[in-house]
Amino acid sequence: MVTLGIEAFLDPDRGRVSPTVGLVTNPSGVTADLESTIDLLNSSDAVDLEALFGPTHGIRGNEHSQDEITEHIDEKTGLPVYDLTSQGTGRNGGPNGTTVEQIANLDRLIYDIQEVGTRFSTFARVLGRVLAEAAKADTPVTVLDRPNPIAPFGSAGTLAGQPGGAALPIVHGMTVGELGRYFVNEMALDADLSIVEMERWSRDRWFDDLELTWVPPSPNMPSLDTALVYPGTCLFEATTLSEGRGTTNPFELIGAPWVDATAFAAMLNDIDPPGVKFRPAYFTPMFSKHERSDVEGVQVHVLDRETFDPIRVGVTMVLTAFYEYAECGWVRTNGGYPIDELTGGSELRTATAAVRNEANLRMTIDHVVEGWEREAAQFLEENAEYLLYD
Repeated sequence: MVTLGIEAFLDPDRGRVSPTVGLVTNPSGVTADLESTIDLLNSSDAVDLEALFGPTHGIRGNEHSQDEITEHIDEKTGLPVYDLTSQGTGRNGGPNGTTVEQIANLDRLIYDIQEVGTRFSTFARVLGRVLAEAAKADTPVTVLDRPNPIAPFGSAGTLAGQPGGAALPIVHGMTVGELGRYFVNEMALDADLSIVEMERWSRDRWFDDLELTWVPPSPNMPSLDTALVYPGTCLFEATTLSEGRGTTNPFELIGAPWVDATAFAAMLNDIDPPGVKFRPAYFTPMFSKHERSDVEGVQVHVLDRETFDPIRVGVTMVLTAFYEYAECGWVRTNGGYPIDELTGGSELRTATAAVRNEANLRMTIDHVVEGWEREAAQFLEENAEYLLYD
Protein backbone atom coordinates (compact mmCIF):
# COMPACT_ATOMS: atom_id res chain seq x y z
CA MET A 1 0.00 0.00 0.00
CA VAL A 2 1.20 3.53 -0.77
CA THR A 3 2.48 5.63 2.12
CA LEU A 4 1.31 9.22 1.61
CA GLY A 5 3.41 12.26 2.37
CA ILE A 6 1.39 13.13 5.47
CA GLU A 7 1.95 9.63 6.87
CA ALA A 8 5.70 9.77 6.25
CA PHE A 9 5.83 13.27 7.76
CA LEU A 10 4.24 12.07 11.01
CA ASP A 11 6.58 9.09 11.34
CA PRO A 12 7.93 9.43 14.91
CA ASP A 13 11.45 8.71 13.67
CA ARG A 14 11.48 12.04 11.82
CA GLY A 15 11.59 14.06 15.03
CA ARG A 16 10.51 17.68 15.40
CA VAL A 17 10.48 19.53 12.07
CA SER A 18 9.86 23.18 13.04
CA PRO A 19 8.18 24.89 16.00
CA THR A 20 5.49 26.96 14.25
CA VAL A 21 3.81 26.04 10.98
CA GLY A 22 0.94 27.07 8.76
CA LEU A 23 -1.02 24.53 6.74
CA VAL A 24 -2.41 24.93 3.24
CA THR A 25 -5.04 22.22 2.84
CA ASN A 26 -8.65 21.26 2.18
CA PRO A 27 -10.79 18.15 2.76
CA SER A 28 -8.55 16.07 0.45
CA GLY A 29 -5.72 16.38 2.99
CA VAL A 30 -6.24 13.04 4.74
CA THR A 31 -4.35 9.84 5.51
CA ALA A 32 -5.23 6.46 4.02
CA ASP A 33 -7.39 5.97 7.13
CA LEU A 34 -9.19 9.25 6.35
CA GLU A 35 -7.75 11.14 9.29
CA SER A 36 -7.58 14.87 8.59
CA THR A 37 -4.18 16.51 8.17
CA ILE A 38 -5.56 19.51 10.06
CA ASP A 39 -6.49 17.41 13.07
CA LEU A 40 -3.29 15.36 13.00
CA LEU A 41 -0.98 18.37 12.88
CA ASN A 42 -3.07 20.25 15.44
CA SER A 43 -2.63 17.42 17.93
CA SER A 44 0.95 16.53 16.99
CA ASP A 45 3.94 17.16 19.24
CA ALA A 46 6.16 17.43 16.16
CA VAL A 47 4.84 20.85 15.14
CA ASP A 48 2.96 23.82 16.55
CA LEU A 49 0.17 24.52 14.07
CA GLU A 50 -0.65 28.24 14.20
CA ALA A 51 -2.55 29.09 10.98
CA LEU A 52 -4.62 27.55 8.20
CA PHE A 53 -4.76 28.71 4.59
CA GLY A 54 -7.85 27.96 2.54
CA PRO A 55 -7.81 27.55 -1.26
CA THR A 56 -10.94 27.43 -3.43
CA HIS A 57 -13.92 26.04 -1.46
CA GLY A 58 -12.08 26.59 1.86
CA ILE A 59 -10.33 24.29 4.31
CA ARG A 60 -13.56 22.37 5.02
CA GLY A 61 -14.84 22.37 1.42
CA ASN A 62 -18.02 24.26 2.24
CA GLU A 63 -17.36 27.52 0.38
CA HIS A 64 -18.84 28.29 -3.03
CA SER A 65 -16.12 28.65 -5.67
CA GLN A 66 -17.13 32.24 -6.40
CA ASP A 67 -17.07 33.33 -2.77
CA GLU A 68 -14.28 35.29 -1.16
CA ILE A 69 -13.26 33.47 2.00
CA THR A 70 -12.90 36.17 4.59
CA GLU A 71 -10.34 35.78 7.35
CA HIS A 72 -11.99 33.94 10.23
CA ILE A 73 -11.44 31.52 13.10
CA ASP A 74 -11.90 27.82 12.43
CA GLU A 75 -14.50 26.65 14.94
CA LYS A 76 -13.02 23.19 15.40
CA THR A 77 -9.38 24.13 16.03
CA GLY A 78 -9.62 27.78 17.08
CA LEU A 79 -6.97 28.63 14.48
CA PRO A 80 -7.07 31.63 12.13
CA VAL A 81 -7.97 30.82 8.53
CA TYR A 82 -6.55 33.00 5.76
CA ASP A 83 -7.87 33.35 2.24
CA LEU A 84 -6.10 32.04 -0.86
CA THR A 85 -8.95 32.74 -3.28
CA SER A 86 -10.13 36.36 -3.20
CA GLN A 87 -9.40 38.52 -6.21
CA GLY A 88 -6.65 41.08 -6.48
CA THR A 89 -3.76 41.40 -4.05
CA GLY A 90 -3.50 41.27 -0.31
CA ARG A 91 -2.71 44.09 2.08
CA ASN A 92 1.02 43.73 1.42
CA GLY A 93 1.00 42.60 -2.17
CA GLY A 94 0.32 38.91 -1.71
CA PRO A 95 -1.79 37.18 -4.39
CA ASN A 96 -5.40 36.37 -3.65
CA GLY A 97 -5.58 38.05 -0.28
CA THR A 98 -2.58 36.41 1.39
CA THR A 99 -0.08 38.79 2.97
CA VAL A 100 3.64 38.38 3.44
CA GLU A 101 3.28 38.87 7.22
CA GLN A 102 0.87 35.96 7.56
CA ILE A 103 3.52 33.67 6.13
CA ALA A 104 6.63 35.42 7.48
CA ASN A 105 5.45 34.94 11.06
CA LEU A 106 5.72 31.17 10.57
CA ASP A 107 8.78 28.94 10.61
CA ARG A 108 7.38 26.80 7.80
CA LEU A 109 4.41 26.37 5.48
CA ILE A 110 3.09 22.86 4.90
CA TYR A 111 1.09 22.08 1.75
CA ASP A 112 -1.22 19.04 1.59
CA ILE A 113 -3.84 19.02 -1.17
CA GLN A 114 -4.76 16.28 -3.65
CA GLU A 115 -3.88 17.39 -7.20
CA VAL A 116 -5.97 16.14 -10.16
CA GLY A 117 -3.24 16.05 -12.80
CA THR A 118 -4.54 18.83 -15.04
CA ARG A 119 -3.16 22.30 -15.74
CA PHE A 120 -6.65 23.81 -15.43
CA SER A 121 -6.86 22.76 -11.78
CA THR A 122 -7.09 25.58 -9.27
CA PHE A 123 -4.69 23.75 -6.99
CA ALA A 124 -1.77 23.83 -9.41
CA ARG A 125 -2.14 27.61 -9.49
CA VAL A 126 -2.46 27.78 -5.71
CA LEU A 127 0.79 25.84 -5.29
CA GLY A 128 2.62 28.27 -7.56
CA ARG A 129 1.26 31.24 -5.62
CA VAL A 130 2.13 29.73 -2.27
CA LEU A 131 5.71 29.10 -3.37
CA ALA A 132 6.06 32.63 -4.74
CA GLU A 133 4.69 34.21 -1.59
CA ALA A 134 6.76 32.02 0.72
CA ALA A 135 9.87 33.00 -1.22
CA LYS A 136 9.08 36.68 -0.60
CA ALA A 137 8.60 35.97 3.11
CA ASP A 138 11.73 33.81 3.30
CA THR A 139 9.60 31.01 4.78
CA PRO A 140 10.43 27.39 3.92
CA VAL A 141 7.71 25.23 2.32
CA THR A 142 7.19 21.51 2.82
CA VAL A 143 4.94 19.69 0.35
CA LEU A 144 3.40 16.45 1.58
CA ASP A 145 3.29 14.50 -1.66
CA ARG A 146 0.23 12.73 -3.04
CA PRO A 147 -0.44 10.58 -6.13
CA ASN A 148 -1.24 12.04 -9.49
CA PRO A 149 -4.57 10.21 -9.96
CA ILE A 150 -4.34 10.13 -13.77
CA ALA A 151 -0.57 9.61 -14.05
CA PRO A 152 -0.82 6.76 -16.60
CA PHE A 153 -2.01 9.29 -19.18
CA GLY A 154 1.50 10.77 -19.16
CA SER A 155 1.56 14.31 -20.53
CA ALA A 156 -0.81 15.61 -23.21
CA GLY A 157 -2.33 18.75 -24.66
CA THR A 158 -1.16 22.26 -25.33
CA LEU A 159 1.60 23.93 -23.33
CA ALA A 160 0.55 27.15 -21.62
CA GLY A 161 1.91 29.28 -18.82
CA GLN A 162 1.02 29.24 -15.15
CA PRO A 163 1.41 32.35 -12.97
CA GLY A 164 5.06 33.31 -13.07
CA GLY A 165 5.61 31.74 -16.47
CA ALA A 166 5.90 28.00 -15.68
CA ALA A 167 4.43 26.29 -18.75
CA LEU A 168 2.51 23.03 -18.33
CA PRO A 169 0.66 20.78 -20.77
CA ILE A 170 -3.03 20.26 -20.12
CA VAL A 171 -2.25 16.80 -18.66
CA HIS A 172 1.07 17.30 -16.87
CA GLY A 173 1.80 13.85 -15.41
CA MET A 174 3.46 15.15 -12.22
CA THR A 175 2.70 14.73 -8.53
CA VAL A 176 2.18 17.84 -6.44
CA GLY A 177 5.70 17.53 -5.06
CA GLU A 178 7.17 17.28 -8.54
CA LEU A 179 5.12 20.28 -9.62
CA GLY A 180 6.59 22.23 -6.72
CA ARG A 181 10.14 21.40 -7.81
CA TYR A 182 9.29 22.38 -11.39
CA PHE A 183 7.68 25.68 -10.37
CA VAL A 184 10.59 26.76 -8.18
CA ASN A 185 12.98 26.38 -11.09
CA GLU A 186 10.76 27.62 -13.93
CA MET A 187 9.50 30.62 -11.94
CA ALA A 188 13.07 31.37 -10.75
CA LEU A 189 11.95 31.44 -7.12
CA ASP A 190 14.39 31.78 -4.27
CA ALA A 191 12.31 29.29 -2.31
CA ASP A 192 13.35 26.78 0.33
CA LEU A 193 11.26 23.79 -0.78
CA SER A 194 11.33 20.28 0.66
CA ILE A 195 9.19 17.32 -0.38
CA VAL A 196 8.03 14.52 1.90
CA GLU A 197 7.91 11.76 -0.67
CA MET A 198 5.45 8.91 -0.91
CA GLU A 199 6.57 5.32 -0.61
CA ARG A 200 5.62 2.56 -3.08
CA TRP A 201 3.97 4.83 -5.64
CA SER A 202 4.72 4.57 -9.36
CA ARG A 203 3.60 6.52 -12.39
CA ASP A 204 1.82 3.58 -14.03
CA ARG A 205 -0.91 3.36 -11.37
CA TRP A 206 -4.37 4.91 -11.44
CA PHE A 207 -5.69 6.27 -8.15
CA ASP A 208 -8.08 3.39 -7.63
CA ASP A 209 -5.18 0.93 -7.91
CA LEU A 210 -3.75 2.30 -4.66
CA GLU A 211 -6.17 1.09 -1.95
CA LEU A 212 -6.91 4.73 -1.19
CA THR A 213 -10.29 6.44 -0.85
CA TRP A 214 -11.07 9.33 -3.17
CA VAL A 215 -11.88 12.46 -1.14
CA PRO A 216 -13.04 15.22 -3.50
CA PRO A 217 -10.55 18.11 -3.56
CA SER A 218 -13.45 20.18 -4.90
CA PRO A 219 -17.23 19.70 -5.03
CA ASN A 220 -16.75 19.77 -8.82
CA MET A 221 -14.33 16.82 -8.71
CA PRO A 222 -16.48 14.20 -6.96
CA SER A 223 -14.79 11.07 -8.31
CA LEU A 224 -11.88 9.63 -10.24
CA ASP A 225 -14.26 9.30 -13.20
CA THR A 226 -14.52 13.10 -13.17
CA ALA A 227 -10.75 13.49 -13.07
CA LEU A 228 -10.39 11.18 -16.08
CA VAL A 229 -12.61 13.29 -18.36
CA TYR A 230 -11.83 16.72 -16.90
CA PRO A 231 -8.78 17.50 -19.09
CA GLY A 232 -11.02 17.40 -22.15
CA THR A 233 -14.47 18.43 -20.99
CA CYS A 234 -13.15 21.43 -19.02
CA LEU A 235 -12.89 23.09 -22.46
CA PHE A 236 -16.67 23.51 -22.30
CA GLU A 237 -16.25 26.03 -19.48
CA ALA A 238 -15.36 28.53 -22.21
CA THR A 239 -18.45 27.74 -24.32
CA THR A 240 -22.16 28.46 -24.01
CA LEU A 241 -22.85 24.80 -23.24
CA SER A 242 -23.11 23.60 -19.65
CA GLU A 243 -20.13 21.57 -18.45
CA GLY A 244 -22.36 19.97 -15.81
CA ARG A 245 -21.67 22.38 -12.95
CA GLY A 246 -24.70 22.44 -10.71
CA THR A 247 -25.30 18.70 -11.22
CA THR A 248 -24.02 15.61 -9.45
CA ASN A 249 -21.80 14.78 -12.46
CA PRO A 250 -19.83 17.93 -13.30
CA PHE A 251 -17.61 17.60 -16.40
CA GLU A 252 -19.19 14.22 -17.21
CA LEU A 253 -22.43 15.87 -18.36
CA ILE A 254 -22.28 18.29 -21.30
CA GLY A 255 -25.30 19.96 -22.89
CA ALA A 256 -27.60 22.92 -23.49
CA PRO A 257 -31.34 23.56 -23.87
CA TRP A 258 -30.97 23.63 -27.67
CA VAL A 259 -29.10 20.30 -27.96
CA ASP A 260 -30.84 17.11 -29.12
CA ALA A 261 -29.47 14.49 -26.72
CA THR A 262 -30.10 11.48 -28.96
CA ALA A 263 -28.67 13.09 -32.07
CA PHE A 264 -25.60 14.52 -30.29
CA ALA A 265 -24.78 11.17 -28.69
CA ALA A 266 -25.21 9.39 -32.03
CA MET A 267 -22.86 11.83 -33.79
CA LEU A 268 -20.15 11.41 -31.18
CA ASN A 269 -20.49 7.62 -31.08
CA ASP A 270 -20.27 7.55 -34.88
CA ILE A 271 -16.92 9.39 -34.72
CA ASP A 272 -16.01 6.72 -32.16
CA PRO A 273 -12.97 7.98 -30.24
CA PRO A 274 -11.28 5.03 -28.47
CA GLY A 275 -12.22 3.90 -24.98
CA VAL A 276 -15.40 5.95 -24.54
CA LYS A 277 -19.14 5.95 -25.20
CA PHE A 278 -21.61 8.81 -25.07
CA ARG A 279 -25.04 8.33 -23.53
CA PRO A 280 -27.95 10.70 -24.22
CA ALA A 281 -28.51 12.62 -20.99
CA TYR A 282 -31.13 15.01 -19.61
CA PHE A 283 -30.33 17.26 -16.65
CA THR A 284 -31.16 20.50 -14.85
CA PRO A 285 -28.21 22.48 -13.46
CA MET A 286 -29.02 23.95 -10.05
CA PHE A 287 -26.49 26.77 -10.60
CA SER A 288 -24.03 28.04 -13.21
CA LYS A 289 -24.86 28.01 -16.93
CA HIS A 290 -28.50 27.25 -17.86
CA GLU A 291 -29.46 27.33 -14.20
CA ARG A 292 -32.75 25.53 -13.52
CA SER A 293 -33.31 24.97 -17.26
CA ASP A 294 -34.09 21.63 -18.89
CA VAL A 295 -30.89 20.62 -20.65
CA GLU A 296 -30.21 17.87 -23.16
CA GLY A 297 -26.77 16.53 -23.94
CA VAL A 298 -24.53 13.57 -23.23
CA GLN A 299 -22.78 11.85 -20.39
CA VAL A 300 -19.21 10.73 -21.07
CA HIS A 301 -18.55 7.13 -20.01
CA VAL A 302 -14.93 5.92 -20.01
CA LEU A 303 -14.95 2.19 -20.86
CA ASP A 304 -11.23 1.59 -21.38
CA ARG A 305 -8.72 3.89 -19.67
CA GLU A 306 -5.79 2.41 -21.54
CA THR A 307 -7.09 3.60 -24.92
CA PHE A 308 -9.09 6.62 -23.72
CA ASP A 309 -7.57 9.99 -24.67
CA PRO A 310 -9.22 12.85 -22.72
CA ILE A 311 -7.78 15.51 -25.03
CA ARG A 312 -9.07 13.84 -28.20
CA VAL A 313 -12.47 13.33 -26.60
CA GLY A 314 -12.70 16.98 -25.47
CA VAL A 315 -11.69 18.34 -28.87
CA THR A 316 -14.07 15.92 -30.62
CA MET A 317 -16.98 17.02 -28.44
CA VAL A 318 -16.31 20.74 -28.83
CA LEU A 319 -15.86 20.64 -32.61
CA THR A 320 -18.92 18.42 -33.05
CA ALA A 321 -21.07 20.76 -30.95
CA PHE A 322 -20.00 23.79 -33.00
CA TYR A 323 -20.46 21.85 -36.25
CA GLU A 324 -24.00 20.79 -35.38
CA TYR A 325 -25.46 23.68 -33.36
CA ALA A 326 -25.46 27.29 -34.52
CA GLU A 327 -26.43 28.34 -30.99
CA CYS A 328 -23.13 27.04 -29.64
CA GLY A 329 -20.67 29.88 -29.02
CA TRP A 330 -17.64 30.99 -27.06
CA VAL A 331 -17.81 32.91 -23.81
CA ARG A 332 -16.33 36.40 -24.24
CA THR A 333 -14.89 38.75 -21.62
CA ASN A 334 -13.34 42.20 -21.78
CA GLY A 335 -9.99 40.45 -22.12
CA GLY A 336 -11.11 38.41 -25.12
CA TYR A 337 -11.89 34.71 -25.29
CA PRO A 338 -11.22 32.58 -22.18
CA ILE A 339 -10.75 29.54 -24.42
CA ASP A 340 -7.55 31.07 -25.78
CA GLU A 341 -6.16 31.43 -22.28
CA LEU A 342 -7.36 27.96 -21.32
CA THR A 343 -5.66 26.27 -24.28
CA GLY A 344 -2.72 28.65 -24.72
CA GLY A 345 -3.72 29.81 -28.19
CA SER A 346 -6.54 30.35 -30.67
CA GLU A 347 -6.22 27.08 -32.59
CA LEU A 348 -9.34 25.42 -31.20
CA ARG A 349 -11.45 28.55 -31.64
CA THR A 350 -10.22 28.87 -35.24
CA ALA A 351 -11.01 25.21 -35.84
CA THR A 352 -14.63 25.67 -34.75
CA ALA A 353 -14.99 28.43 -37.34
CA ALA A 354 -13.48 26.10 -39.95
CA VAL A 355 -15.97 23.27 -39.34
CA ARG A 356 -18.83 25.75 -39.63
CA ASN A 357 -17.41 26.72 -43.02
CA GLU A 358 -17.67 23.14 -44.26
CA ALA A 359 -14.21 21.94 -43.27
CA ASN A 360 -14.11 18.15 -42.81
CA LEU A 361 -15.02 17.51 -39.16
CA ARG A 362 -12.93 14.36 -38.66
CA MET A 363 -9.88 15.82 -40.40
CA THR A 364 -10.14 18.99 -38.31
CA ILE A 365 -10.31 16.96 -35.09
CA ASP A 366 -7.19 15.05 -36.13
CA HIS A 367 -5.36 18.25 -37.08
CA VAL A 368 -5.99 19.91 -33.70
CA VAL A 369 -5.26 16.82 -31.60
CA GLU A 370 -2.09 15.88 -33.46
CA GLY A 371 -0.74 19.41 -33.14
CA TRP A 372 -1.42 19.43 -29.41
CA GLU A 373 0.15 15.98 -29.01
CA ARG A 374 3.40 17.26 -30.49
CA GLU A 375 3.48 20.10 -27.95
CA ALA A 376 3.29 17.82 -24.90
CA ALA A 377 4.94 14.64 -26.15
CA GLN A 378 8.35 15.23 -24.57
CA PHE A 379 7.33 17.22 -21.50
CA LEU A 380 8.04 14.58 -18.84
CA GLU A 381 11.21 13.40 -20.55
CA GLU A 382 12.54 16.94 -20.89
CA ASN A 383 11.78 17.64 -17.22
CA ALA A 384 12.97 14.34 -15.77
CA GLU A 385 15.22 16.21 -13.30
CA TYR A 386 12.10 17.22 -11.32
CA LEU A 387 10.58 13.73 -11.15
CA LEU A 388 10.76 11.79 -7.90
CA TYR A 389 9.21 8.48 -8.96
CA ASP A 390 9.51 5.97 -11.79
